[in-house]
Amino acid sequence: MTNMTYAQALEVAINTVADETVVEKLTALKEQLAKRSASKTPTKVQKENEIIMERIVDALADIGEPTTVTGLLIHGIEGYELTNQKASSLLRKLIEAGRVVKTMEKKKAMFCVA
Repeated sequence: MTNMTYAQALEVAINTVADETVVEKLTALKEQLAKRSASKTPTKVQKENEIIMERIVDALADIGEPTTVTGLLIHGIEGYELTNQKASSLLRKLIEAGRVVKTMEKKKAMFCVA
């Protein structure tokens, strides 16, 4: 079974239902869904996370060698106090974006600028 979006599921339902009233309701619901997904803007937390990720990359560049999450937090992120979990989460996003490289040294995750 493949993944199906809500819009795709609504389209299938609209095409299979015979009752006009149900079709109207499903069509209105599909339009609301399209409008909501088109108007998505980053939240306050997402904007703040973007700034923190930039500061993490800057801090890794300042350190100049691979370091652990703890080492990164000891060095400090200018203007922010992060937990290990938050820093790890943001590092994961930076790795996915190709801006940070993760290596393993003796069971320790080490991070550096890509």
